[in-house]
Amino acid sequence: MRSPYFFIVKPKGERYSNMDGGVAVSSSIEDASATNRFAEVIATPLSYSGDIKKGDILVVHHNIFRYFNDIKGKRVSSNSFFKDDIFFVGDDQFFLYGRDGQWYSHADYCFIKPIPVRQGAILKAGSEEPLLGIVVYGNPLLEEQGVYIGDEVLFEPESEYTFHIEGEKLYRMRTKDIVAIC
Repeated sequence: MRSPYFFIVKPKGERYSNMDGGVAVSSSIEDASATNRFAEVIATPLSYSGDIKKGDILVVHHNIFRYFNDIKGKRVSSNSFFKDDIFFVGDDQFFLYGRDGQWYSHADYCFIKPIPVRQGAILKAGSEEPLLGIVVYGNPLLEEQGVYIGDEVLFEPESEYTFHIEGEKLYRMRTKDIVAIC
């Protein structure tokens, strides 16, 4: 089975990843942070001619595998749900893909690692430098603009969307959210 326009995927693991060391970190289906964001590609779209292949892993939007309570309070799956553990994912619903331990950004997305707070004359709240990070997964458009993996960058406020990839906290952003190389 293949779709003309959608990737067909299944969750890599359970639909929710709300356990940490045997302890439930969230019991709410409304909590998007506990939703599994890793999907295995079962089939690529008929119209697709890119690098992604069957068996690759996609980092998907948090609503793909989510359950919701409908207006009557009945638990239902997202609009991406097909049947059993099979889901449809559009080209705009995933941000990173990987195989054999290597990850590649999709479209104009990039992933930035936050920098721990630095000591200085100004006391800063939190454990991370505000609006600063290091490019971990770039994209061709960033490279065309001279921004490469490993560069320290300044990014737009409120552009951080947190993911955990390979045990690292990373911010998913779009190319336009990167405003300067530091």
